[in-house]
Amino acid sequence: MTSIGIFGAGGRMGRAIAAAAMDAGLFLAGGTDRVAEGDIAPGIAMTDDPLALAERSDILIDFSAPGALSAHLDACIAARKPILIGTTGLEAVHHALIDEAAAIIPVLQTGNTSLGVNLLAALVEQAAAGLGDDWDIEIVEMHHRHKVDAPSGTALLLGEAAARGRGIDLADHSERGRDGITGARQAGAIGFAALRGGSVAGDHQVIFATEGERIEIGHRAENRAIFARGAVKGALWLAGQPAGRYDMKAVLGL
Repeated sequence: MTSIGIFGAGGRMGRAIAAAAMDAGLFLAGGTDRVAEGDIAPGIAMTDDPLALAERSDILIDFSAPGALSAHLDACIAARKPILIGTTGLEAVHHALIDEAAAIIPVLQTGNTSLGVNLLAALVEQAAAGLGDDWDIEIVEMHHRHKVDAPSGTALLLGEAAARGRGIDLADHSERGRDGITGARQAGAIGFAALRGGSVAGDHQVIFATEGERIEIGHRAENRAIFARGAVKGALWLAGQPAGRYDMKAVLGL
């Protein structure tokens, strides 16, 4: 039986993944959290030792915090175990660490583990490739009041999909945080708007707008279970892969 260890097991997503893993009949090897107290499931305690968890797990899932990623990657490399990373708010330095780890172990990194969201990203890429830059692209996302990073990892995933479709670099063609007298919209830019409030699990809408018409495609997450189920599916797929860097498109065969 495949055993799964969870980095960030004490958080909302960590506990949802633990429940999804047990529903799928998998064995929970344990979990880590900043405060290693309590159980993630009956009789399965949390620890503050990433390496010990990695050594007794077949695969690790990380939904913790960017600051913990380096230690988690080091533990997985030392134990030669694959890791799925769903932590958001990652920066260039974190992606460099992931690239280095992927030369040694299988790593799947994604801004969203929902199967529906990743299908949406494929549709966004296709639409962006088929429409000219006279079609403005705007990405609107809303999450619960406790989310600390913006735009969301999912919004950035969708932005990257749109940028790939257009053959451009998202970092050089994004507009965020508009306020005051902003001037005309940059032609070909991909815009982001982040909303926060209540208990929203995650709403994302991608708008393609041009003169006289508009296309809107989106996804609404009704609860965290969809992300947890996708994370478990992705982890099981990753367990059989060679060293390398993967994403959820590979899991879906897109």
